[in-house]
Amino acid sequence: MTPAEWTEITVRRLPFEHADSTLLHSAQRAEIASVYGRDDSEPGEPATAENVSAFVVAYTDGMPSGCGGLRAVSDTVTEIKRMYVTPAHRGSGASRAILVELETIAREQGATRLVLETGDRLPAAMRFYEREGFTRIENFGPYAGVDASVCFGKTL
Repeated sequence: MTPAEWTEITVRRLPFEHADSTLLHSAQRAEIASVYGRDDSEPGEPATAENVSAFVVAYTDGMPSGCGGLRAVSDTVTEIKRMYVTPAHRGSGASRAILVELETIAREQGATRLVLETGDRLPAAMRFYEREGFTRIENFGPYAGVDASVCFGKTL
């Protein structure tokens, strides 16, 4: 199927360790490892069930198609973690649906600002975040001084 043929995208709030969540965030890590040529390319503490405050999975026509999570940076700043859409579902609207749900959850949790890190070898991700109202910011926290990291922020 092509993106134009997909008819329904739903986003569900699920545990980080749910089978569909694990499938997708494992695929995200594998794709990043292939882009950067190593398994340990994530600066800082990896996202886990213990430090992710919310996790969502997008389903396109009933099939898991993408995911994303949130991790608190402070009382009012939340970081997007593990944002990913499967290659077959890119262009379907799944990424936007995930982001809208993550923004909703962040607001519910009291966040007034979202931040995120992506890699310098992921231009499509950078373009997506810019289209969605994020602006480039100075690398923060564990990403400070990491040349391969590109950070973005958005006021909610």
